[in-house]
Amino acid sequence: MRTNPMNHCHLFCCSTLVSLAVLGSGLRGAEPAESPADIAFFETKIRPVLVEHCYECHSGQAGKSEGSLELDSRQSTHDGGDRGPAVVAGDLQASWLWLAVSHADNDVRMPPKRERLPDSVLADFKRWIERGAADPRTDAPATKAQAWVKAGEDFWAYQRPIESASPRVSDELWPKKPLDYFVLAKLDEHGMEPSSDAQPKTLLRRLRFDLVGLPPSAEDLSRFQKQIDEVGLDAALSLEVDELLASSEFGERWGRHWLDVARFAESSGTESNISFPYAWRYRDYVIDCFNNDVPLDRFLIEQLAGDLLPYENDAERARLLIATGFLALGPKNLDSVDERQFNADVIDEQIDTVTRAVIGGTVACARCHDHKFDPYSMEDYYSLAGIFASSKTFFGTAVSPANRIGGDPLLLPKLDGQKVLHASLPKEKVDKLKAQLAELRAEKAEMEEANMMMFSGKKPAREVTLSDALRVFWQSGGVEGELEKVSDSGEALPLTMGVLDRDKIVDAPLLERGDINKPLTPVPRGIPQAIRIHGVAQMPGEESGRLQLAQWLADPAHPLTPRVFVNRIWHHMFGTGIVATVDDFGSTGERPSHPELLDTLAAKFVQDGWSIKHLVREIALSRTYRQSSVYRDDAFQIDPENRLLWRASKRRLEAECIRDAMLVVSGELDSDRPVGSLVGKVIGDRPISLIGLDKRLPADLDGSVHRSVYLLVIRDRLPDVLDLFDFAEPKLVTGNRETTNVPIQALYLLNSPFVIDRATSFAARLNRECDNNEQRIRRAFILCYSREPDEVEMERSTRFLTDENSATDTKRFFGFCQALLSTAEFRNLD
Repeated sequence: MRTNPMNHCHLFCCSTLVSLAVLGSGLRGAEPAESPADIAFFETKIRPVLVEHCYECHSGQAGKSEGSLELDSRQSTHDGGDRGPAVVAGDLQASWLWLAVSHADNDVRMPPKRERLPDSVLADFKRWIERGAADPRTDAPATKAQAWVKAGEDFWAYQRPIESASPRVSDELWPKKPLDYFVLAKLDEHGMEPSSDAQPKTLLRRLRFDLVGLPPSAEDLSRFQKQIDEVGLDAALSLEVDELLASSEFGERWGRHWLDVARFAESSGTESNISFPYAWRYRDYVIDCFNNDVPLDRFLIEQLAGDLLPYENDAERARLLIATGFLALGPKNLDSVDERQFNADVIDEQIDTVTRAVIGGTVACARCHDHKFDPYSMEDYYSLAGIFASSKTFFGTAVSPANRIGGDPLLLPKLDGQKVLHASLPKEKVDKLKAQLAELRAEKAEMEEANMMMFSGKKPAREVTLSDALRVFWQSGGVEGELEKVSDSGEALPLTMGVLDRDKIVDAPLLERGDINKPLTPVPRGIPQAIRIHGVAQMPGEESGRLQLAQWLADPAHPLTPRVFVNRIWHHMFGTGIVATVDDFGSTGERPSHPELLDTLAAKFVQDGWSIKHLVREIALSRTYRQSSVYRDDAFQIDPENRLLWRASKRRLEAECIRDAMLVVSGELDSDRPVGSLVGKVIGDRPISLIGLDKRLPADLDGSVHRSVYLLVIRDRLPDVLDLFDFAEPKLVTGNRETTNVPIQALYLLNSPFVIDRATSFAARLNRECDNNEQRIRRAFILCYSREPDEVEMERSTRFLTDENSATDTKRFFGFCQALLSTAEFRNLD
């Protein structure tokens, strides 16, 4: 709420009189003397109330200063916040603290969400202010900015990682990589020993699922054992890891990890749920980046500010524009009735995604008030909001009866062989659409003129109804959407999602409690105050500042970014991060189990050029990764959660790995990348919630034999296998998927058309490749579990396949294959 200009005049006069009084007293520079009785009154009646009811949200010492108001010192109380002085001696109406606690102003009632303070307390405050607001507090706390910096200096995650020397360990022969020393030293501290190495076949299965998301073939197992026999386990592992890192499957596996964090999806979500027909370009970009081992710092800068980077040719320009799709992919309330609120929510989602994904904590909590737990203020939030408010988000959806808000697509440079999913149009059709749009716009202008006449009391020639306006509105949006897809000659244009800087660069105003109708002082664009890095460029006046934000996040000196990404990689290799809360490195997150190891890995990660493949290789070739998952009661009693890494943790495979493994076992996996996505090909940019799913799509949305990373990802309507086996929620940044074990998963494995088809093909493959049941059983176990059956399994399988009372040979063999695909061992990793 705006302050009363008369109050400013009054305060100016009061300040002048006080200054003259001080000068007249011999230039002592001291405050007027306060009587012992007045000071005692403050200490007994006022200070306790401030501490109990106000310091929670307005304390510089605690780093909480909503509305830029701090009440824990005399000076800050008199200086006040966004509205002006909290206390003006002798003037109740000029004192915002009095207006708030007395509920004299409807917009500012304190304490918030509580009843008004008792009348006796209000009488004390009234008396205190009228008698001169005596206040003996002289120790002014640090400014809020200094408080944030202090918090950053004190908290472990905000200090730059420091590489440590390898610690001394009890067994110098056990480690294979530097990280092993840290793990073994921690086990030594607790009187524990690591587990023995896993069996080679078990280790190969683990390695291939972790690096490429696919099981080893029988040929892979034989080749690996032969390499071990020839060159030893260390060299054989090294050869295997290098081969997997060089394969295109690596990007499909590890790119999916980042897509979880990037909340990748191909529709807007919410009730309107409009499809995003160009989202697939960003998916392919991510996979290619991981395959090409694009350094992580460059990877982040491209996604946040690719449009602002230099480029050598049109192909590079197109790639960089597609990268910025990261900022455009989020869920959007496209049926919002207030475009201002819609834009504010888009910016909020972008701030939340960027900070949570990159630095493991969200600044978005400071939208309505200073962050309650981490050192992020409302000023931090709105300094970032200005950056994104100065950026236009292109998400490529047309207006329809299901949504009031549309988004332009982002035009890419035209390249030879470029994939475009939508069709070209005859030039005659384009001309007809242009003429139709001109008519609709003329009709809209006529309606607006009629509304203006009605508003001014005149009678228009045509009375406009709401339904008339909505036909025109939707038709215009639909026609505009069609024309945006093609050139003037009707040629289909290459389009994507992404962002560009706006023509007008702005600083966002701080919004009182996040209310778009209550803007306060604009906040200069900038970065959070708690993490200031020397040498980071200031925000330019002619650009949004996204590039500077990206460079700050990717700076080698940033304390959080390398830690967070090293921890994400560790999490995917071991099942749990060194910091278990992979998306929360703040005060509410868990502390690292091996802090020196985390810092050393983070420092080395930066030194090694931010290479993800290099770090994955280091972990995969470590002795820690090589351990068996066999249970040991003595170690379990000390460390039941395996935080000290005394063994390899058993893990349930992700939904994609389960599905892809079935396709590998059945011999049907198509390893080629499909062109685009079914969302772009079949659904287009239509509202899914309005038209329902296209009849050309399978009922479970899973009729493909391509890898699961290419399955369509519609918010609130995922393919069954993804939905049932704990796929990442595509509305949220997800660094750690949940793992559940529920009956409906078993029902899917028994009744799903996809599983039934895979079991049928699996049976046909075994019949085709083997001559008898013994061979079929052995090969089936090797394909499914990377091991041969033991004697009991062999006997029971043979008896089942030869039981003439149960079913025909074909049905028995199909049942056998489906049973193997449905077992816990198939979908778990040792």
